[in-house]
Amino acid sequence: MTIIPEDERSSLPLDTDEILYHPDMIRANEWILSEYEPPARDFCIFVPCAKKKPYHESPSHKIFDKVIFGVLDAEQVHVVVFGTCGITPRELDTEYPFMDYQFMLGKCNVAKVKRDFIKMESQRLSEYLEKTRDNYKHRIAYCIGDFRKAMELAVEMSGIEVTIVPKEETIKSQIQPSKKFVYGSLNQASYLQDFSDAIVSWVGKYMQASVLDDDNKLDDNTNDNDWYLF
Repeated sequence: MTIIPEDERSSLPLDTDEILYHPDMIRANEWILSEYEPPARDFCIFVPCAKKKPYHESPSHKIFDKVIFGVLDAEQVHVVVFGTCGITPRELDTEYPFMDYQFMLGKCNVAKVKRDFIKMESQRLSEYLEKTRDNYKHRIAYCIGDFRKAMELAVEMSGIEVTIVPKEETIKSQIQPSKKFVYGSLNQASYLQDFSDAIVSWVGKYMQASVLDDDNKLDDNTNDNDWYLF
């Protein structure tokens, strides 16, 4: 499947702070919201985009997947990526332009771009929630920072329930004002535990988080999510 044929793609670069307004990124997201047919699943789990493409091969997403699929079977859940990419059902993460952009919003200090991101992303998320109202039984979003703000606004706009984690109290407990990333990384233990707990609370069983062995830990220097850099 090709969302935008090669001969119809813009020549504008995908690695500048104009990424939010790039015609192909806008067109691809419009296609997701109008033409894409999402699957019916018990769960939709929203996770942030990552620097490494495709997302499903990134270190962060591999950790997220260990949490998700340590509890749920593949046929129970639909993973949807959001952030710089707008909205990307993860089975489409090898498609242009989702596979091709390089810009990280976290490195952008332009206030207008950040404001526009929250406005545009919350609207897209709200429309996707409306579009999929009958596709999913439960929705969970794993996010902090401005990605979280966009999701919270989308929930308010759509009136559709989404369990947003980590918990506010967990985030506050991890604030380190002296650090470059004051909220830290979504790959830290307390955040992942909230993520796991949110999933297992819906399926009625308890799972002690087991994703934090030395092979899976990432520090702030190697984390490849771009959402929390806002």
